[in-house]
Amino acid sequence: MQTVNIHNAKTNLSRLVDRAAKGEPFIIAKAGKPLVKVVPIDQPASQARRVGFMAGQFSVPDDFDRMGSEDIEQLFGGKA
Repeated sequence: MQTVNIHNAKTNLSRLVDRAAKGEPFIIAKAGKPLVKVVPIDQPASQARRVGFMAGQFSVPDDFDRMGSEDIEQLFGGKA
């Protein structure tokens, strides 16, 4: 995504807005710090993440947090 400083954005606003309207959003920055993101109005809003949408479709083993611990210990624990 293109980042444009505020002075350049003021100078080229028409061109930048046309590009954003065609689906090319951009960021306006001041002194290198991003301030705003310009996107077309008809751009679909990002969908919220659905927590728990796969509930019951798989199971996690009880020893999940210990799986492969011997191998990891050999690799990083210094055992030869």
